[in-house]
Amino acid sequence: MPPLRVLAFGTYQRDYPRNAQVRSALRRAGVTVLERHLPVWEGRRTAWSAGVATVARLALAEARLALGSRRLPPADVLLVGYPGHADVPAARLAAGGRPVVLDPLVSLHDTLVDDRGRFRAGSLAARALAAVDRAALRGADLVVADTEAQASFYADRFGVAPERLRVCLVGAEDRLFRPLERPDGAFHALFVGKLIPLHGVETILAAARLAPELPFRIVGSGQLTSVLRSRPANVEHVPWVDYERLPALYAAAGCALGIFGESPKALRVIPNKAYQALACAAPLVTADSPAARELLRDGVDAVLVPPGDPGALAEAVRRLAGDPAYARSLGGAGRRTYERRASEDVLGARWRALLEELVAS
Repeated sequence: MPPLRVLAFGTYQRDYPRNAQVRSALRRAGVTVLERHLPVWEGRRTAWSAGVATVARLALAEARLALGSRRLPPADVLLVGYPGHADVPAARLAAGGRPVVLDPLVSLHDTLVDDRGRFRAGSLAARALAAVDRAALRGADLVVADTEAQASFYADRFGVAPERLRVCLVGAEDRLFRPLERPDGAFHALFVGKLIPLHGVETILAAARLAPELPFRIVGSGQLTSVLRSRPANVEHVPWVDYERLPALYAAAGCALGIFGESPKALRVIPNKAYQALACAAPLVTADSPAARELLRDGVDAVLVPPGDPGALAEAVRRLAGDPAYARSLGGAGRRTYERRASEDVLGARWRALLEELVAS
């Protein structure tokens, strides 16, 4: 049997962790991965702050994808990645009857309207985003969600048939995220990520105020950067670091912080930063949510605290700072959970099985 050939298709953000990890995992599983990629979102720390110029680039890209559909390399499956929801119609045209798989990661409406508040609910832009979501999620032959909670949301909100939904965790890039020697140094709690409502940065700042004896480091910028202007003295803010430097940051941290938002979306996702911390054997503290419980066990491979509860977060960080043996045990168990459930070998096998099942059917 010839090797499975997958064509990554569209305007997906090529270096976004989910997209890069899926391509890497598929290749490790022996799948031939080809690409027909037109850059639209590259080079932007916050892609969704884009304006009219980016909308024009996206429209031009969709036209080029549709017009170039006859010149694609042979493939068994077309894979549309995040945030390529608008690419699905062009992918269907290009597929010529071959299956189209959508890896949406999130709903655009849920993210930009309900979570980030970029657009007013019911506005023309909000309705357009909902229409793009619906067309993409219903137009694909298979939709791969990152958690069971997210899959249920796609089924309930957009009417995606359960038989067209599957789940594959996000994971991390194994070439980069792995345990490193942990340098001696003072304990600090590390948060890495875009400063968006989902992440609960206000909860982190409130926890830092409750534990003034403990240092916190926040790496990243975004929609809520302004709230850091009034951060307490024990919080260091680093606006940006190169992606390749993240493993060293996790190795130097006493613990890594996940997300603490209280929105419905926050309860349905396990963020990139959680997988990266687990892969690096950094003790992880994150919100207790239905999604987190799909992967993690409180007190075994992570510390799960109630969403939006700065007191519980402060106590969790304080316990890890005061008990290095417990912190090491937690980090080691987190790494074992990652190897068992979310490594590239595991997820590559999962992706390959899903795609082979689709092609066979």
